[in-house]
Amino acid sequence: MDEGKKAQPQASFLYSMRAVFWSFFGLRRKRDFDTDSAKLNPVHVIIAGLIGVALFIALLITIVKFVVSK
Repeated sequence: MDEGKKAQPQASFLYSMRAVFWSFFGLRRKRDFDTDSAKLNPVHVIIAGLIGVALFIALLITIVKFVVSK
């Protein structure tokens, strides 16, 4: 490892969930993106993305059922 660069600690799963949540809306700052690319664990991002998609689909189905039942 290069002595000039400090190794950043890996981000937690909750941090990954937050990053994926804001990425769904497209509201990430350049500085946050740069930090995330160095800290995030790719496995956490994939799992967080799948959870986010599942929650989004469940929300859409719930809204449709609510609107159609009235």
